[in-house]
Amino acid sequence: MKVSVGLPTGMEGMMYPVPFAGVHDLVDMAKRAEALGYDSVWGNDHMTTQQYVREEFSQAPNFWEILSTYAYIAAETTSLRLGTGMLVLPMRRDIVVAAKQIATIDHLSRGRLEIGIGIGAYREEFEALHPGWKVHRGRMVEEAFQALDLLYNQRSASFNGEFYKFNDIEMYPKTFQPVLPTYVGGNNVNALQRTVDYATGWLPACLEVEKLRQNVEKLHALAEQKNRDPKQIEVAPQYVVYVGRTREQAVARYQESQMHKHLVSLSQSTLKDQGEVRHEDINLIGTPEQVIEKAQALKAAGATHLLGLYFAVNTLPELYDQMEIFAKEVVPHI
Repeated sequence: MKVSVGLPTGMEGMMYPVPFAGVHDLVDMAKRAEALGYDSVWGNDHMTTQQYVREEFSQAPNFWEILSTYAYIAAETTSLRLGTGMLVLPMRRDIVVAAKQIATIDHLSRGRLEIGIGIGAYREEFEALHPGWKVHRGRMVEEAFQALDLLYNQRSASFNGEFYKFNDIEMYPKTFQPVLPTYVGGNNVNALQRTVDYATGWLPACLEVEKLRQNVEKLHALAEQKNRDPKQIEVAPQYVVYVGRTREQAVARYQESQMHKHLVSLSQSTLKDQGEVRHEDINLIGTPEQVIEKAQALKAAGATHLLGLYFAVNTLPELYDQMEIFAKEVVPHI
């Protein structure tokens, strides 16, 4: 099972305090992840501050644009893969420009780019960027996948959709990788169907192990209906991590973290279907032995990649400590 780390490109005020990480800290974190043997880093995509963050912090958070950040990190690393978790394409209305940026970074990194695509957890952010534009972001994501497929696989591409339109585009160079790894973000059945229709992997967040197992079964059934090999579809859930000396200490540190507040904020959107199971029971929080047991259960439920793990800390030094502890005490056993 592959294991990777969440890169805090747009996490201040949500997953982490304000301020948390400068842009050169992101580069240092990526280098540390590579040295520790992690498969990849996964940054997220935000453009403006959510209302609940503004109410908590007087200082505005820094959100580092993910694609330009990866262009720089690509030059500072050699084997580490670079993933977007998620690239919110509905916020980027020019799909041809986005396609060109993605292909360019894939070449700069010599084929180390992976693209997770989602609708965005906060509709208020989309509406701030596009006032008055009332659209179904799920359908917009579906069109984005269709448009990217044409741009990357046809000599001359044209598209006349509801949200994206372009005509006679020669999008060269194509991506460095013959098949660009792509993931659909989301916990619901729509995300499963989009994964089967358009992507190479599925990227849910913080799913309880039994729900993960049930959804993997649905994903595989949908794949077979489309004549796709289920084993060729990555199942790459994201989880929150804190490895402590005792279960009590790990839970206490998690509950003190900004990450805990963030998960609570998602209880009416991304995580609305998780039921009554507590976050600290769902996520990889506990002693090394307990975290190993949870990770192994996720693997048995169908996970192929623990993607973009978010460490529940409030400072960079503690984040670096947790990255090292997890790499040395947990990863060898999963």
